[in-house]
Amino acid sequence: MTIFEYALLAFTSLFVVVEPIAAAPVFLAMTPHDSLKVRIRMAKLSSFVVSLILIVFSIAGSLILSTLGIGIPAFQTAGGILLLLIAIDMLNAKDSDQKITTEESEAGAEKSDIAVTPLAVPLLAGPGAISTSILLANKAQDWYQRGALLGAIVLIGITTYWVLKLSAKGANWLNPIFLRITTRLMGLILAALAVQFIFNGLKAANFFPADSL
Repeated sequence: MTIFEYALLAFTSLFVVVEPIAAAPVFLAMTPHDSLKVRIRMAKLSSFVVSLILIVFSIAGSLILSTLGIGIPAFQTAGGILLLLIAIDMLNAKDSDQKITTEESEAGAEKSDIAVTPLAVPLLAGPGAISTSILLANKAQDWYQRGALLGAIVLIGITTYWVLKLSAKGANWLNPIFLRITTRLMGLILAALAVQFIFNGLKAANFFPADSL
């Protein structure tokens, strides 16, 4: 895999898991009485926290897993299953409880500042995004690809900020049909990625012959 192919894989994988477009309506629903200036400040802080969390786990994720005695094949399989559950909800065009529960969403609506929780964590940088960043880091073959992963994460943070900022200024483009179509398309991509992660984990654990997948 070339560095360009890896960078494209990293960005698209993280984008469909972080899913900033689908998070925009939730962001607006949680900040009904906040001014434009406050919303933009929250969007900026939330995007920074998302990037920071994903960078930390992409760098230290393998060390954390080894400390806990968890092998990469097991994590690949478990992470793939988690992503598949999120993808199934996305294909049905509904919010996934794997990212944020109804209770967390309601609690967020009552908070004066939702930038860190529940917007950044767990809505944007939830278990699925963290798992994906660790799996992508493990897939990197050299320092160039690791650098490409960090660049993709920073780009995800910037993209998330602009999506949230745009929604804060006016959400006319966030119509239900657009959101359903976008969510289902990203759900299909995420489902394929999740199944590949599961296959990779099972193959690494010798559940299948090396040339069967």
